Amino acid sequence: MINKLHAFGKWSFCAIFLISLITACQEEDAVTPVDHSAASYDNEVVIKWNELVLEVERYTPGYLPPVAARSLAYIGLTAYETAIPGMPQNKSLGHYYAGLELPVADKSITYHYPIALNAAYASMITRLYPTIPAAQFSALVTLQNSLNAKYESDVTPAVYAASVAWGQAVADAVYSWSTTDPAGHEGYLHNTDPSYVPPSGPGRWQPTYPNYGKPLLPHWGDVRMFAASTDDRCDDPLPFSTEESSEFYVQAKETENKINLIRQGLNYEDKWIAQFWSDDCAALTFSPAGRWIAIADQALINTHANLEKAVIVQAKVGMAVCDAGIRCWGEKYRFNLLRPVDYIRNVMGHDDWNSIMCPDGAGQFFTPQFPTYPSGHGTFGAAASEVLTAEFGQHFVMTDNCHKDRAEFNGTPRTFSSFYEMAQENAYSRIPLGVHFRMDADAAVDLGYKVGRRVNSLPWQ
Repeated sequence: MINKLHAFGKWSFCAIFLISLITACQEEDAVTPVDHSAASYDNEVVIKWNELVLEVERYTPGYLPPVAARSLAYIGLTAYETAIPGMPQNKSLGHYYAGLELPVADKSITYHYPIALNAAYASMITRLYPTIPAAQFSALVTLQNSLNAKYESDVTPAVYAASVAWGQAVADAVYSWSTTDPAGHEGYLHNTDPSYVPPSGPGRWQPTYPNYGKPLLPHWGDVRMFAASTDDRCDDPLPFSTEESSEFYVQAKETENKINLIRQGLNYEDKWIAQFWSDDCAALTFSPAGRWIAIADQALINTHANLEKAVIVQAKVGMAVCDAGIRCWGEKYRFNLLRPVDYIRNVMGHDDWNSIMCPDGAGQFFTPQFPTYPSGHGTFGAAASEVLTAEFGQHFVMTDNCHKDRAEFNGTPRTFSSFYEMAQENAYSRIPLGVHFRMDADAAVDLGYKVGRRVNSLPWQ
């Protein structure tokens, strides 16, 4: 009996030992490695820096919409390349662009991507906006310091230092590449060309009522692009005609009538649309290109997108609006078509007519200082909507709160069933504002979609 008990005890001990060993092995196998990929972080650092750069572009003089759009693209590329070591499903674009010599990540280091991005954003924005006003520069320093303070405790001093150095190194490389684009780099210094003389003749654009300003960015079509091609063009505009039976005259009449109704206190919806999408007036809002970064931010927040998604979306939207501005301005100065205000005043004889863009408080309104065809707003919006649709889907319902609670104009939020719907309304908004013909809006949307598809086709993965 004792021997049996002894044998049973030995068997029990062995069984318990084996069970313990198996359990321990299972527990060891079940340990999940810590995920340090870009996708493991939230989108906070991207959203906060996007909000800051939109304030910077709003108040920094000289950053006309295409110039601001170019800066957004270089900032977006910098963020993307900073996070690329932590995005195994995506590819660096370093080999795609001639002359872009990016640093090589140290594979022995696990970078903290929010820290690296914080350094990259601060470096790029201060370089691309060297004339940033004091208030916005102070906000930049405050944001950088607050995010560093928040993230620093998450890592060792060595990882913190390596992450900062990595973000700065990528920013150095992308900024250096920007300087090799003479037509675009420091574009804020070259908004006009004193030697440029716009061609004259029937239907040709000339410095426009009421301020008759010099042509803005007449050579912007020569700026280096990220994805688009000079083959991305518009169809010819309507043949210029002063005949009342002509389609040109009919479209001018449409623009005139919409303004007349608004001034009579009618057509509330058109007035709301015109003001909602304007983003024209210096220091009042961000630029028309920046508007689409703000829209992208709302989509990222609404979907709780991670950091990887955020940097991809920002890079694509930035490149889309940048190339949209380049191609649009190239086409504007290729056709040199006059603005509605000149046609309505000089051809139709209504010399008291004006747009309703950017009231100065004294009853005066303005028209942009460059040719009408195609619409810049429409091209920016269509290009951005194409890449946003690729990222969030064709039926993404969103309420745009960009100008919620504004007192200067009607920024009451509007809800849309897709980004394409937003792009179409954005382009249309320029007609009841009085600064475009319908053909300008239609051509812009077509051109913008082409540009957006080019950006989507880049070798992201």
